[in-house]
Amino acid sequence: MPRTHSLLYLITIILLGALFFLATQVGTPHAQNEQTSLVTAIEAVARQAIPAVVHIEVTERQEVPNPFLPFENEPFFKYFFGNPRQMPKKFQREILGLGSGIIVDDSGHILTNYHVVGGATNIEVVLADGRQFTGKSIKIVGTDPKTDLAVLQIVEKGPFPHIAFGDSDKMAVGQWVVAIGQPRGLSETVTQGIISAKHRTGISDPSSYQDYLQTDAAINPGNSGGPLVNLNGEVIGVNAAIMSESGGFEGLGFAIPSNIASHISQELIEHGKVVRGWLGVSLQNITPDLAKSFGLNSTKGALVASVFASSPADRAGIKQGDAIVAYQGKPVDNPSALRNAVSLAPVGSQVKLTVVRNGARQDIAVTVGSLEEQEKAVSTSLKREFGIAVTPMTPEEANALGLASQSGVVITQVDSKGPFGKAGFEKGDLILQVDNEPVSDADSLFIILSSLKAKQRVNITAVDHKTGQPGNVLMILP
Repeated sequence: MPRTHSLLYLITIILLGALFFLATQVGTPHAQNEQTSLVTAIEAVARQAIPAVVHIEVTERQEVPNPFLPFENEPFFKYFFGNPRQMPKKFQREILGLGSGIIVDDSGHILTNYHVVGGATNIEVVLADGRQFTGKSIKIVGTDPKTDLAVLQIVEKGPFPHIAFGDSDKMAVGQWVVAIGQPRGLSETVTQGIISAKHRTGISDPSSYQDYLQTDAAINPGNSGGPLVNLNGEVIGVNAAIMSESGGFEGLGFAIPSNIASHISQELIEHGKVVRGWLGVSLQNITPDLAKSFGLNSTKGALVASVFASSPADRAGIKQGDAIVAYQGKPVDNPSALRNAVSLAPVGSQVKLTVVRNGARQDIAVTVGSLEEQEKAVSTSLKREFGIAVTPMTPEEANALGLASQSGVVITQVDSKGPFGKAGFEKGDLILQVDNEPVSDADSLFIILSSLKAKQRVNITAVDHKTGQPGNVLMILP
């Protein structure tokens, strides 16, 4: 009996295994095709996309301030080093950089990161088929530091291999993606992973337009500007940043969504610049305490901290303390999401904002304003509240001072009785950071300063226009 039972048990196991094998092999035609596609998907994506991914090498020449110049007349310095005649005020240095790019049309337009090509004095582009273009064969069509994007063009007869954009909004967490680029100069490198998260902010300059896709596909220095591709072979992101303590891949990579990248690239190709929409409000996150005090049921949305006078929002009736919970009928998650959505709206178009005021919801129509209006309003507010006027630092100014970062503003006017004047700032000085937050333009400077408390002490990272030496200055807000 035991032997018979064992034999029956063995036969049962074999039959069940055979049935399972047949079920997995037969299945439906759709399921079988889907299994086959998953096996070869990454190979197919790589074969399709690699020809449209380029290798970018840049050369950047910088003038570095002589670090010994401030000690030129010091007795201690003269005792050890003598008194060299005509000590140079600056030294020249050359920096080499690597990155990737995406050919987006058959005319040879290449989308890449601004931080790859911004400030470059020479750009060399190498295609997957080995063709090289440099010098007059490459031109910069336009750049947009706010989204860290730039467009180049190969000024040679095409057509060129190119790749299409997909819809980044349709990507879900957990879906497979492929990253392609030139990490550490290793061309045509393909890595795979998944979408780990969406709508990441706070990764880079807080004044920039951020809505990153997060991925665990391996991204390293040199991948910047390369594509993040879905399994249909469409670009759904532009690889832009990593979060790492080692400087290399640690599973945290970030890509600019294709829905932003495609819009910016089209604007740069057609106009050479990006025209953004503007409402004229300063926004802040809705914390649990603020939600309770304003009678809100959720922390999702954007709280209006202030409204610029005579701005589109002011004319439409938006008020300080309003909670904007929807934009064009779609829920607003946070201030960054609203800012990004408005920036893509055509100037002069009318948009619908749903706000909660005194516990009641209402829809308000706002006519989208322009960047020129924004710059004028922000400049007026900066002068009135902080006694200062600034302009964005140019790549040439950054290179002349030997600065690694090209983010900063130059002071064009300063009131001696204002907080900056009292702290010793002068016209021509550069402001790089406020309390370790990077400053890129008047808007970002005003947003940071406005978020701080009155009489608060802040640390300003700046560069003296006379000596070219960086330093930190303590300033008390009004």
